[in-house]
Amino acid sequence: MTDAFIYDHVRTPRGKGKADGALHEVTAVRLAETALRAIQKRNDLDVKTVDDVILGCVDPVGEASADIARSAAIAAGYGESVPGIQINRFCASGLDAVAAAAAQVMAGQKDIAIGGGVESMSRVGMGASGMLPAVDPSVAIPSYFSPQGVAADLIATKYGFSRDDVDAFAVESHKRAAKAWEEGRFSKSVIPVKDINGLTILGKDETIRPEANMQALGGLKPSFVMMGEQGGFDAVAIQGHPEVEKINHVHHAGNSSGIVDGAAAVLVGSKAAGRKGGLKPRARIRGFATLGSDLALVLTGPVDVTEKLLARTKMSIKDIDLIEINEAFSSVVLRYMQAFDIDPAKVNVNGGAIAMGHPLGATGAMILGTVIDELERRDLSTGLVTLCVAHGMGTAMIVERV
Repeated sequence: MTDAFIYDHVRTPRGKGKADGALHEVTAVRLAETALRAIQKRNDLDVKTVDDVILGCVDPVGEASADIARSAAIAAGYGESVPGIQINRFCASGLDAVAAAAAQVMAGQKDIAIGGGVESMSRVGMGASGMLPAVDPSVAIPSYFSPQGVAADLIATKYGFSRDDVDAFAVESHKRAAKAWEEGRFSKSVIPVKDINGLTILGKDETIRPEANMQALGGLKPSFVMMGEQGGFDAVAIQGHPEVEKINHVHHAGNSSGIVDGAAAVLVGSKAAGRKGGLKPRARIRGFATLGSDLALVLTGPVDVTEKLLARTKMSIKDIDLIEINEAFSSVVLRYMQAFDIDPAKVNVNGGAIAMGHPLGATGAMILGTVIDELERRDLSTGLVTLCVAHGMGTAMIVERV
């Protein structure tokens, strides 16, 4: 089997996903175009050698509809010969897009491909494409469907995380993200979004709050009490875990991932194709995996898929130098660290989605790039990236610095 290498990666800053966010004036296709243009320019890439563009997009409707990957490639000047495909595995879409590109390279069916993702949550609202598991009883009942916030609170209750625990994790996410920007750790890979006149619209992640503290977060009311207790979803979730007597609601907007806009692109290829194109590999993809997991807990997939991937690659968690896990909610990461008894100093060292936001279809590709940059900065070898996925799934990838 052919090795797949990551030659480069870029991402846009993450803009607040509301009407007053800096990127609200920028369409999803323009965000994706920005990332594709940057990956081409930085690597002097002959676009005719690109065999495919694969982009994750969770709500591919309206402005983001009709195969946004192909549309973005055309808009970015890649020409008519470069195809594109949009994929959706909810929050893992961006990482799965990279995995899809890598799989085809490994199989010898493509030489160079781009994986990544895009989401304009300020313009195409979350859930705009619908949510079948929530509305069809034949799916909802056997899957113990409940809103993700209720599931996050179930995780916190089942595994013993208090309100202080989840708030403290959120505060640390903001502090780490602020420090990372202050020290220029993202400058290598974040490309500004500009207007038609070349003026920068946004050059830095917009939602980081360096001043975040326990007192401020302590004043926020839990967000999922009403839908959990009065809406009946607590009872549904507990059906899947009857050992839990009552769900303790601890999550709110301050310790959950932010709604943002953004895009990312990752350049993947074989060793031969890279050599031919004058590209220098930055990381080798050791392996990747996806699985279905506990339907009531919904968000514990990262634990299960990491176990599967470590077994597949014949590795141990001790072989991993740095871990990036999407901060969908604080309890997701806390449970992951608890399950593997991991030093928090190895996990999300530059903060995560609680501070910087979670542009659904792009996040996986973004945090993959983050771990590669940080492995290089710290002169370390191996990184693992993982995300929880709606409807009870998990995705993970291991990369090794070259």
